[in-house]
Amino acid sequence: MNENVQNSSMHTEFHLLAFSRYDNVRLLICICILFMYFLCILENVLVTIIVYLTSHLHTPMYFFLCNLTVLDVIYVSAVLPKLIVITITGNTSISRAGCFTQVFLYVFCIGTEFFLLVCMAYDRYVAICIPLHYMHIMNHKSTLILAAFCCNLGGFNAMMYALLISKLSFSSSHEINHFFCHMKSILQLSCSDTSTIRILITVDGIVLGFLPFTFILISYIYIISTILKLHSDLRRRKAYSSCSSHLTVVLLFCLTSLSLNMKSETKFSQEQDKILSMLYIAVTPTLNPLVYSLRNKDVLEAMKKRISAIKI
Repeated sequence: MNENVQNSSMHTEFHLLAFSRYDNVRLLICICILFMYFLCILENVLVTIIVYLTSHLHTPMYFFLCNLTVLDVIYVSAVLPKLIVITITGNTSISRAGCFTQVFLYVFCIGTEFFLLVCMAYDRYVAICIPLHYMHIMNHKSTLILAAFCCNLGGFNAMMYALLISKLSFSSSHEINHFFCHMKSILQLSCSDTSTIRILITVDGIVLGFLPFTFILISYIYIISTILKLHSDLRRRKAYSSCSSHLTVVLLFCLTSLSLNMKSETKFSQEQDKILSMLYIAVTPTLNPLVYSLRNKDVLEAMKKRISAIKI
């Protein structure tokens, strides 16, 4: 083992450069991030409480939605508080354990959300295309099994990444040009052979990214085809209302995530990477509850009833 590798093993922390290039607007960046973080937490917790308190929302679709809100809170809280501290104090250090924990939580939440979005698409497909079999297929037991499968698969995938990067050796430079411990940015610092992890990222993007996204799109082709065949305008509007919010969230989440993680290395730009990452780490989780509350009549009516009850 050479001296550089020996020295690298002695380092116990990394340094996140975050948005240090924009130091002149640091206060504005901090305020924006702080606002998005608290708004995201407030919105997701509020949607979860509304679903929990409203009995007619105790359906598989909203059960999966609550799982999504919990995941949004977890990975936003794993990244943004540390970024806020860095922006306020200028202390960019993060321990190796903290960095690898960020990687685990980030990969776990992103992977699990992809699978949950697939489950939600399947739920809508069964409800609209084969409604007579809905209660039999999407019963309480099968819903719990699907959610547990999503979490276990996401957890296994995240654990695999965390273990692989924990075995890497790093060069004397420990500056990560990102606002959190993003996988590609960490690999750029490693003096070990990272070809296996890079191949895994590509395969992961196809198997856990493009395939679920393709399955969702195919499901919605059948769903839209079925909706157009409905003779009742009321049923058509109700079906559209239940699907449009989910499809909007799918497009927001999947397109931003896939565009970043599947971007070729030759076009890799750290500043573009930061912007895309901020879109789906901060902006998308903040927009998701708004989409579900404003585009979904059931959630919107439940919120109005709760607000009216509070006023009374």
